[in-house]
Amino acid sequence: MSYAPATSPLLLPLPDTLTPPLNHYPWLPAGRYRSGQTLAARFPVPAGYQRVAVAPGSFGAWLREVPLLPTGTAVHLHNSKLKDRQDVHAAVLDLDVGTRDLQQCADAVIRLRAEYQFSQNPDQVHFHLTSGHDIRFQDWYQGRGFRVVGNDVVPTPKSVEKPDHATFRRYLDQIFTYAGTLSLSKELRPMPLAQVQPGDVLIRGGSPGHAVLVLDVATQPATGRRLVLLAQSYMPAQQVHVLKAGPQPKAGAWFNLEADKQHVYTPEWTFSRHELGRFE
Repeated sequence: MSYAPATSPLLLPLPDTLTPPLNHYPWLPAGRYRSGQTLAARFPVPAGYQRVAVAPGSFGAWLREVPLLPTGTAVHLHNSKLKDRQDVHAAVLDLDVGTRDLQQCADAVIRLRAEYQFSQNPDQVHFHLTSGHDIRFQDWYQGRGFRVVGNDVVPTPKSVEKPDHATFRRYLDQIFTYAGTLSLSKELRPMPLAQVQPGDVLIRGGSPGHAVLVLDVATQPATGRRLVLLAQSYMPAQQVHVLKAGPQPKAGAWFNLEADKQHVYTPEWTFSRHELGRFE
């Protein structure tokens, strides 16, 4: 992967909306969503490129309109301290990180995938723990919890709760505690770089491991070249941020994804070309 040159395309004013479409971003307080503060609005494609088509209602379509914090926002850790490196991000997602050191790299991917699923149908949300156990949100809120005993996961009764977003966040904190890059990598189907789509994940499972989410993809029709927008959290847990495509102050955020190269370089991790996966 190399860095796409920064561009300064003409930006047309975008109307603001007061509520997200169909409540697709339910963690936001009422009235906070603004269509002019989304990924698509902030990062137009460079000249000669166009965004790839995504199906309405798909994970890729949802990511394309994900809300961002204002331009210039710094990345903070879960304890409100600043991330040491403030030179690797182009934007910060308008998404809470929590107060515990949980929402790290794989957890951020899980969080966004789960939030999308929750916005569509909460009962479809489920993730595997590192142990391999499949933990469904529906079981969780209906009173079927779990506890970890050594290397085993034991079904444990818990209180029945409403399937609202607060309950969902408590469920996710449990997933974050016992899942990671290894378990997440097993939920993904390997994909070639040349077929990258919004919602795919660059991931190395293990310890250490890392995961970066592909937020959006643009293509150059004349050549087939693809650019991608990437997002990550890291250690310690920190706000999810759109990665900056290079060390230059005006590098922009679009990465040039070169499918014939052996490695994919991101500011804080280098992936193999074989480490791209897609949710089933």
